[in-house]
Amino acid sequence: MPLSIKIGAGPAEIAYFSPLPAGYCMKKWIWMAVLLPMLMAACKGKKKQLTDDEGITTADFIEFFDEVKPPYTVVDSSFDRKKRDSVSISYKTFTGIVPDTLLARQFGKNGRPRMFPLARITTPDKDSYLLLKAISPTEKIAYVMVFNKDKKFVTGMPLLVEDKNNATEQSAVMDNKFSITTSTRHKAPDGRLLYKKAAYAYISGTTAFTLILVESNETETKGDLFNPIDTLPRKNRLAGDYRQNKQNLVSVRDGKKIGEINFFVHFEKPGGCNGELKGRAKIISPNKAVYRQAGDQCVLELIFSGNTVSLREDGCGSHRDIRCFFEGSFKRPPPAKNAKPAKRK
Repeated sequence: MPLSIKIGAGPAEIAYFSPLPAGYCMKKWIWMAVLLPMLMAACKGKKKQLTDDEGITTADFIEFFDEVKPPYTVVDSSFDRKKRDSVSISYKTFTGIVPDTLLARQFGKNGRPRMFPLARITTPDKDSYLLLKAISPTEKIAYVMVFNKDKKFVTGMPLLVEDKNNATEQSAVMDNKFSITTSTRHKAPDGRLLYKKAAYAYISGTTAFTLILVESNETETKGDLFNPIDTLPRKNRLAGDYRQNKQNLVSVRDGKKIGEINFFVHFEKPGGCNGELKGRAKIISPNKAVYRQAGDQCVLELIFSGNTVSLREDGCGSHRDIRCFFEGSFKRPPPAKNAKPAKRK
């Protein structure tokens, strides 16, 4: 029967008889039945925006990161890509989920970087790896964070830290076995390509990443040790190169912030026992600096006395062979004395 529609009201109403086919209404309801669930799913799948004025749960935070399948690569050039403000994570929201110590190691207590989600990778054990980049006017750093199956933050560490030397290339890869390999490459003065790789693994149920491999050809150049911080400023009174010999070095340079220093330690002991560590140490007294890094169990003390620095470690096995330690004293050459002007006759 044709559909009857009445227009108007009262005695003057007009009846209009539609010529629509008999199955029209049924088709219309079928289309609504198909489209409505799709619309509802789209609304349901819309991510919460991680702004300060919302009650964000840890589940919301994790879901905000787009899920990808490994292998997944992060490169230092990604620091220069601009993200829309709508996909950034506010500092207040971030520190409500993740301890602020993760950022404070690099950005300081008062640092307020802008953060952008990169990716989420889920393991068969239901652990979630979240990759994120944090950017401030002075620092650009990529991080990896781990949340367990109960959606609780477990640990995190920096993957890439922007190097001001444009000749250095950095990357980090998470492979199909969920291990993470960081790589740096640069050219030596003789044109050779030098590299350094470090591989880390997180074992479900533990509280930190474990360094499982270090590979480098940096020490092969002309038999001399490559110092990755050699070109940094050295105005701080503690700065300089403290040595035992050519292959045993503690190099100290100015930090980017007052109250910190950059350092590089490399040692080679008889019997093939080697160790190496590069990082930033906080000056806690006039003659003492301490290295602590989020996601790293190592604590290294640098104790200065005149032109000597002594090392003392706690739990730094991931940066050295098992049979040796960061220890001993290293000396730097005393500063050259200004020559006295010759007396006039």
